[in-house]
Amino acid sequence: MNGLFITATGTEVGKTMVTASLCYQLLQAGRPVAAIKPVISDFNEEDASGSDTAIIAESLGLSADADTVNTISPFRYKAPLAPSMAAKAEGRTLDYAALIETCEASLRTNPFTLIEGVGGSFVPLTGEKLVADWIKDLALPSVVVAGSYLGTLSHITATVEAMQARGLAIKAVVMSETAGSDHPDFEATLEQARIWCNCPVIALRRIAGDTPWKHAPDLLNALV
Repeated sequence: MNGLFITATGTEVGKTMVTASLCYQLLQAGRPVAAIKPVISDFNEEDASGSDTAIIAESLGLSADADTVNTISPFRYKAPLAPSMAAKAEGRTLDYAALIETCEASLRTNPFTLIEGVGGSFVPLTGEKLVADWIKDLALPSVVVAGSYLGTLSHITATVEAMQARGLAIKAVVMSETAGSDHPDFEATLEQARIWCNCPVIALRRIAGDTPWKHAPDLLNALV
């Protein structure tokens, strides 16, 4: 395995935290890694700081300059929408063939590549392609990131079953603790997810600070 696809049950549930944590842990272990998030919505071209792209760059020990941003996230859109909608709002269409080639080039030229998706596994990239199609065309195993909010058990079960029905290999589900106190008990939710998933379910408690990915539990040995 020379790569891993980081996907999710939806948006804003912790994909970049998992990607950055794995980057940091691989480098700390002396193992070379490349990481890309080729498609990103809600991107501010005037200020990349704080973006998922910048977080991934920092976890790789890189500055988020123009060249690095173009390498990590070449397909960028302004609107906080699914890529198919965000691209249309700019009078564009995502070039799916170019997206696949970007990923395959990184997989060819690097010993190991993490590819972070956009939104959840069934977000539309174009009028014909979903993130799930992207994963299948790259033939990579996936990590599915989920939150711990009310409703996540349905989202996890539906996503895992739908991906496996398409023949997509799932390495594990990572349950990332949702911010705030008005959510179901984390451990109880984790236990239920493990009942309904036929793959490992890994706990990722919320970590405070500006660089939480430096302090994540050992995801490396569990996922890579």
